[in-house]
Amino acid sequence: MTLNTELLFTFSPLHRLQWEEAQQKTVILYPEGMVELNQSSAEILKLCDGTRTLLQIVEELETKFAASNLTNDVSAFLEVALKSGWITQR
Repeated sequence: MTLNTELLFTFSPLHRLQWEEAQQKTVILYPEGMVELNQSSAEILKLCDGTRTLLQIVEELETKFAASNLTNDVSAFLEVALKSGWITQR
């Protein structure tokens, strides 16, 4: 599955992204279970709110964390998230 850089990313309505105090991590909850996320993954998914494209997500992360050249890493993670059904593109 290839990302379309022009489309907006939206977190799946079948999943819930939330901070889990017991794990001290952000997690994805869904009927069959839970996925623990590292900080980077959580920050990316928080931006998948239906208002941003890949490039806008990368730009916002690079600004927030004073980083550069994040496109490949963010794109690779979003591909996994898309295949896993955590996000959709529209």
